[in-house]
Amino acid sequence: MTRQRWLAGFAIILTLGVITLGAYTRLTDAGLGCPDWPGCYGFLKVPQQEHHIAQAMQAFPDRPVHAEKAWNEMIHRYFAGTLGLLIAFIFISSWWRSAKPKLLPSILVVLVIFQAALGMWTVTLNLLPLVVMGHLLGGFAILSLLALYWLKHQPKLPAQPELIGLKPLANFAVILLIVQIALGGWTAANYAALACIELPICEPGWLQRMDLVAAFDLHLGHDDYEYGVMSAEARQTVHILHRFGALITVSVLAIFLWQLWQRAIQPRVRKLTLIAAILLACQFCLGLMNVVLHLPLANAVAHNVVAANLLMVLVLLLVQVPSLGSTRSNHAEHK
Repeated sequence: MTRQRWLAGFAIILTLGVITLGAYTRLTDAGLGCPDWPGCYGFLKVPQQEHHIAQAMQAFPDRPVHAEKAWNEMIHRYFAGTLGLLIAFIFISSWWRSAKPKLLPSILVVLVIFQAALGMWTVTLNLLPLVVMGHLLGGFAILSLLALYWLKHQPKLPAQPELIGLKPLANFAVILLIVQIALGGWTAANYAALACIELPICEPGWLQRMDLVAAFDLHLGHDDYEYGVMSAEARQTVHILHRFGALITVSVLAIFLWQLWQRAIQPRVRKLTLIAAILLACQFCLGLMNVVLHLPLANAVAHNVVAANLLMVLVLLLVQVPSLGSTRSNHAEHK
């Protein structure tokens, strides 16, 4: 059990690294730094020698070698590949040693394979926004599932009847956060992060420019999606919806965390609640700074990483909140 817990903890740290590198790659416009997959211009690393660069230019005449962007992309791939191998090892180890649980490692290994496919499609479909957003959500899902696997190897907390009644709000808070993260991913994938640069909503006349249909059009059929294919009106709409979503999400999460803090007795739950509250406040401030400072790179990357951590902690809190049915069965067992 200790070994599996250690492996899960290391995988969580590595996943956070992959998410950070993925955000950095996307925000430096390096998603197509290597126009092929899994190599880079047909090589296992970025071509540097003159004859290798000449071969790359001949194979991809429309994609000249940009070493810095190519290295950003390849380093992300190296880390993602290492994470995939680690999750495969966790899966094999959980069955080989008859460790429990087995379901989570099985889901993780399937998810990481699908995540690799999304990484390939991100390149082969030239940054199709739907795939880019899915790739982001896949990384966040892997992080949350690894956290659950790590929690399964921690000492189990006793029943917490004081939290009864919070399950619906907990479920709603997590679902709302996932929707908001997806909306943020859609904003980033369509290069709409700077579509509005004024507070609190957007530039004057924003309501007349709203275009909900175009904002959620998949825009299939384009040869290249780098730098976006949406109209300015559609990008503004996506950005504005992300802002409204942020206000709603912060409000609901704040209510849930306050209720949890008021009722929780167990130190672990109270600690997680405090961490979630700090992450929520940081995320809101980072979002404001993205607008005021016009999307500085370090701030934008932090916005992604904090969102991933916030989801992970909320998922851990979600499993700590008992449903009414599970509490009744625990009482029946004690009788």
